[in-house]
Amino acid sequence: MQSESPTAVRVRFAPSPTGYPHLGNIRTALFNWLFARHHGGVFILRIEDTDMARKVEGAVDVILDSLRWLGLDWDEGPYFQSQRLSVYHEAAQRLLDEDHAYLCYCSPERLETMRQEQMKRKQPPKYDRRCRNLTQWQRTQLKAAGATSVIRFKTPLEGETTFHDLIYGRVTFKHDTLDDFVLLKSDGYPTYHLANIADDHLMAVSHVLRAEEWLSSTPRHVLLYQALGWQAPQFAHLPMILGPDRAKLSKRHGAANINEYQKEGYLPEAMVNFLALLGWSLDDRTELLSREELIRHFSLERVGKTGAIFNKEKLEWMNGVYLRRLSLEEFARRATPFLDKDLPDLVKRPLDESYVSQVLSLIQERAKTLAEVSQLASFFFLDELSYDTGLLLKSKLDAKSAAEAITIASQQLEQAATWDAATLEGILRSLATELNLATGELFGLLRAAITGRTAAPPLFQTMAVLGKEKCLRRLKVALQLLPASLN
Repeated sequence: MQSESPTAVRVRFAPSPTGYPHLGNIRTALFNWLFARHHGGVFILRIEDTDMARKVEGAVDVILDSLRWLGLDWDEGPYFQSQRLSVYHEAAQRLLDEDHAYLCYCSPERLETMRQEQMKRKQPPKYDRRCRNLTQWQRTQLKAAGATSVIRFKTPLEGETTFHDLIYGRVTFKHDTLDDFVLLKSDGYPTYHLANIADDHLMAVSHVLRAEEWLSSTPRHVLLYQALGWQAPQFAHLPMILGPDRAKLSKRHGAANINEYQKEGYLPEAMVNFLALLGWSLDDRTELLSREELIRHFSLERVGKTGAIFNKEKLEWMNGVYLRRLSLEEFARRATPFLDKDLPDLVKRPLDESYVSQVLSLIQERAKTLAEVSQLASFFFLDELSYDTGLLLKSKLDAKSAAEAITIASQQLEQAATWDAATLEGILRSLATELNLATGELFGLLRAAITGRTAAPPLFQTMAVLGKEKCLRRLKVALQLLPASLN
């Protein structure tokens, strides 16, 4: 078996800007980055932007920003393939000169008709090699007639290609299952097959870690390496990421572009931990691993062959753990931009840092993402709450009993000499006994009146942070809502 760790490890992440990076793309980047860092190697960033028709404006910036957000720093690059066309033209010409490739003049219309006919016959779509054996005279005639051409590789008609994959082991493809694939398109831009081979060779890439979907393309690449007389790198194809139903991961499973997770308030350290466990594991029980631990332990031997299951609930749980691990100061630093963005009407003036810190100390234990902080904390910043009587009557108390409880609670709280959680708890627990109410009934009623919610941070700490004046004012408003329900 080939070794995964030669003297010099050089790996690359080579995204195409035909869309924004999704979880699979970034998982590939992460595995390459961890592999390079584990072996003290080089992580190269290369932008494969040769598909000009499908290029998405702004995608490159999103790719770079996503890597920076996750802390996946690159050692070389970014290189742009669109700026390296002469490299691919030279390689293609060499393959032509050495009879490993040929000019194909088939029109897109003919190729589409051929593809449709093959599909009707339930045959795999494959070029029929019509131009493979054209004479020089025929080529000259076609060129004179204005026919455009692409360059195709001459795949051997017989035999097979075998290569070793560091995850899947020995893999063999018969040549009669492969077609004569395009190397250089009529617009002068290379296909993925040619460009990535030439760049990997010239950039001295030692290991190609990429998605499992490229496994079937690898025999083509091995044949290209052989035709050009170049040493192929070692290959490792990473398992596919699947939804809970074991179908290919898609938006219906809750998956999103990686920048959407940033906007939703997931922490980069949690995303790195979560993504690392999509196809790799340290053991059967360890789920929380720091970046340093991932670098220290990462190896391809622990990458599985079966699809990795994406679990949004697990990501939320893990992100919550990382949020709770932050110091309050750090949590506030990361959460405040979300408050500024989501609660603009409530935060017209500069926030009182002390007050925000007190609020966030109550929110931190409950938040799963930073984007949730604004929703969880909004009632702390509102001057007036908006809710109906029904919220106050969700407990077993009728309107009359609720009004009585709020009235007496307001009177006793008005007399409170100090306004801290311990004092408030003492007053309200005694009141529950006095009114012959279960503490849950009284506290639930007061929570609804003061926060406008049935679920909120601990009542006494919440009241202490809100302050006496605001709590009493909210109790008064709640009391005014109840008479309409009284008989």
